[in-house]
Parts: sequence; C-alpha cells; structure tokens
Amino acid sequence: MQRQLFETIVNRVIEELPSEFRSRLENVDVLVEGWPSPKQLRQLGLRHNTELLGLYEGIPQTRRGSGYSLVLPDKITIFQKPIEAKCRSDRQIETEIGNVVRHEIAHHFGIGDETLHRIERQKLDRKRMQD
Repeated sequence: MQRQLFETIVNRVIEELPSEFRSRLENVDVLVEGWPSPKQLRQLGLRHNTELLGLYEGIPQTRRGSGYSLVLPDKITIFQKPIEAKCRSDRQIETEIGNVVRHEIAHHFGIGDETLHRIERQKLDRKRMQD
C-alpha cells in the first residue's frame, strides 16, 4: 500500500473517534513509520520487527500530576510494514490500522495491555456467539 494512502487511513481513524476522545489528543503526535527501530524492539524485549504494530511513548493521562506542563507531545507511532505483513488484503490492512490506532490511543488514556487484551477477547467471544 502506498505510504500516503496508509497515512490517510490513520488520519481517518483518528477523525472518526468520538469527539470526547479526539479533543483529549491535543498534545499527541501520531506518526507513521515503515518499521520499528532496533532500539524500540530492544526496549520492549521483542526479537522480530514484525511483532510491533504500534507504539505509544509518553505519560498516560492517568499518571499526570499538577506539575505536568510545558512537555513535548506524547508520540504514537504506527508501523506500516508489520501491519502489511500481518494482513492479506487492503481491507484487512484498514481494519488492522483501526485496531492499532485505537489500541495505542487507549494507552494514552492509561489503559494497559492486559486490560486491552481482555476487552479484545470479550469482543471476539461476543462475535463468535452471534455467528
């Protein structure tokens, strides 16, 4: 997929978020990179560059105190190539971009991986029950 189209999809996902979430992303930069860096992989204890689809770097809103001001923006990076490697079609890529963007934004709001995985499992279970 062309980089520009990938970035357009990322931006559309953000624009489609409910306004109460979007308005709280004012000091967050969302970037698209091809691959995670070796340093990013090392910091997370990952061995393969296809394992990391997105990364939130910053201080979650739930951990900010009264002294939190005049700081650099938090950063969410969406990694295009690992997402493409995971998916078989452009439609799957679009779906996965949405999942990854929302996952990383959830980290910005202080929701950890364990909770996110539990929510995702519950969502899959409900979907299976409906099918």
